[in-house]
Amino acid sequence: MKRILILLLVITGLYIVFNQGFQMDWFKASETKNTQAAITTDTDLIEINVSSVSTTIIPEDRDDLEAVYNGKEKLSVNDSGNKVEVSIKNKWFDWFNWAPFSKKKELKIYIPKNYDRNMSIDLGSGNLHFSGSSKNKPLKLNELTVDIGSGNLNLSNLAVNHFEHDVSSGNVNINSLKADSGTFDVSSGNLEIKHYTGPIEADISSGRLSIQVDQLVDSITIDVSSGDVTLDLPNDADFTMNGDVSSGNISSTFPLTSKDQSKHSIQGKHGSGKFPINLDVSSGNIRIH
Repeated sequence: MKRILILLLVITGLYIVFNQGFQMDWFKASETKNTQAAITTDTDLIEINVSSVSTTIIPEDRDDLEAVYNGKEKLSVNDSGNKVEVSIKNKWFDWFNWAPFSKKKELKIYIPKNYDRNMSIDLGSGNLHFSGSSKNKPLKLNELTVDIGSGNLNLSNLAVNHFEHDVSSGNVNINSLKADSGTFDVSSGNLEIKHYTGPIEADISSGRLSIQVDQLVDSITIDVSSGDVTLDLPNDADFTMNGDVSSGNISSTFPLTSKDQSKHSIQGKHGSGKFPINLDVSSGNIRIH
């Protein structure tokens, strides 16, 4: 019993020493940090790896990348020639700092608005916002890869050749996205997309996916293991639907010609039937309207 008491006193003492030391130096540790890196014709990738911060990516007239952060963690901007990486690195003793009055940590990343190559975003937790100028003047990228662990992501006004999205557990809102190829993988989370144009390849393990399509211009393939999908198509969409159901439901408000529906399948055509919509539901629901 005495040994346990001594151990508790030692742990408490260590906590007080660390915590008080960091709190006394709080304002110094929380000074705004900014770091820059040149964006050249050799820069093929901007990689962003952040967690537990509120991040905003801001395109503007400039020829370099600048990251500005007001938290105490280490801000790192590394330029390896063809890649610029921005990351926030937590220190090993951060778990000692439980201060309830900690100020909101914000990271702002300024990039050239004419940067049109590749970008990778890895959001462990926290919030991230990234937007082009407007729906009519979107930011154009060759490839955008997004990986969300547990956080909130807002994307808007983007035109991407290749878009790849992986949501483990979080909330994602996308408004106005054009893609030549679009892959969406939702393990457990919520993904809502409005004003989307492009092909769709989606795999839903356990979560919710809602997509509103402005114009159907390519094929759609959706595989649902256990989750809910809502697909909002334009009234003049031309598609041929092929759906298979093991234990779940596929419903459509579109009038279908050549319709063939049973307990475990649904086939039919709307309009010219130009673009295939392939649906596979193991256990879940897909609603098309």
